[in-house]
Amino acid sequence: MFNVAICDDEEKQRELVKTMLISLSLKTNIDFQVTLFTSGEQLVSHYKNVGDTFHILIMDVEMSGMNGIQTAKEIRNMKYLDVQIMFLTSYPEYMVESFDVVTFQYLIKPIKPQIFEEKMIKLCQYFKALDKKYVLIKSDYEELLLKYDDILWIEVMKSLTVKNKLKFVTQENSHETKGILSGYAAALKDHGFLQIHRSIMINLLHVQKFVGTQVVMLNGTELPIGRSKVKEVKDAYTKYMIMRIQ
Repeated sequence: MFNVAICDDEEKQRELVKTMLISLSLKTNIDFQVTLFTSGEQLVSHYKNVGDTFHILIMDVEMSGMNGIQTAKEIRNMKYLDVQIMFLTSYPEYMVESFDVVTFQYLIKPIKPQIFEEKMIKLCQYFKALDKKYVLIKSDYEELLLKYDDILWIEVMKSLTVKNKLKFVTQENSHETKGILSGYAAALKDHGFLQIHRSIMINLLHVQKFVGTQVVMLNGTELPIGRSKVKEVKDAYTKYMIMRIQ
């Protein structure tokens, strides 16, 4: 599923784009989760309060208040660089300025559905190619794409009320989701992850050193290694480092 934000201050245009996405979904079986925004300010507020939940932003350029270019700049300045932006506008003179915010596509209104669908399919293919670099986690209120390289470790959380709860830890945040560690082990094994304990899987990329039966991560956190796994973990790390420098 692809999370898409449509940002336009005209209801008719928002509904038109949404209808084209529904039509494309019926033709291709590509699933879209669509969220509508009535202004650039509203979209920026979403990013400030919720974070990066969208794969694709489809925006008008000329909007009352914050225009599309300004909105995109605000989002890029928050270091959300992976979301892909498509501008739909009646004003071709903004095209050059849109390059400053790394725009995927700039389409002139009125939009031809066939061209829109072609561009959206290309975007979906782009994200599918990135699947090998990302893991999708889901919580009760959001779906989030995390880069493998950004994850320090994954741990099983102890909870009296929720079974099978995991925490994904990155340099800046931690994200909770339902799931079991073994469910991620096979998928992440080929991306430098190693289970060091029955409740912990680490990203070898972020290991600083080993101290006895503890592994110290680059952020200084010490994590326990299962006693029976100490030699296996250290050998796996040595092999990983050798492969990285070859």
